[in-house]
Amino acid sequence: MSTDGESTQEVVALPKGVSVSVSEGRLRAKGPLGSVERPFPSDAIGLHVAGGNVTLELRLPAHRKKSQALLKTWAAHLRNITQGLTRGVEARMKVVAAHFPMKVQVRGEELVIENFLGEKHPRATQLVPGTKAQVEGDIVTLTGHDLEQVGQSAANIERVTRIRDYDPRVFQDGIYLIERAHLREES
Repeated sequence: MSTDGESTQEVVALPKGVSVSVSEGRLRAKGPLGSVERPFPSDAIGLHVAGGNVTLELRLPAHRKKSQALLKTWAAHLRNITQGLTRGVEARMKVVAAHFPMKVQVRGEELVIENFLGEKHPRATQLVPGTKAQVEGDIVTLTGHDLEQVGQSAANIERVTRIRDYDPRVFQDGIYLIERAHLREES
């Protein structure tokens, strides 16, 4: 039983076309846009699917703050995963080239940046599997079905264009996040 507003379970509504299961400590979700697999603390949280809803049940003492935090965190993860599988996820980045004109393009599963600060060799970063990039002028749009994968791809792109050995107040060149990874609007 819970006291003082502490809950032992959270209910997450599943969108149409999404299925969720847990086996061997892994959460698997499948939807119209793809599938997501993630480690799941099945010793601390139980998962039950019934009638279009997923019930996350806490198996730890409910009066502990860390137990409540774990339950709420996994409920949020589950909402993001299931919504991403139906609506998709998007992030936008801006190419800033103040000193040298940069050429940014997608080649297969990687993003290639040529002439960054006048460098002879191109810089490249792998896109996380399940993420696609599109370059239009000075805007790079990342899309996918997993919020964490799209966000990690954006972080990898920012990291590959990090400036070393120059004053960052003067040399502001790089590719920067302008819209963090978020669920697409429903249409």
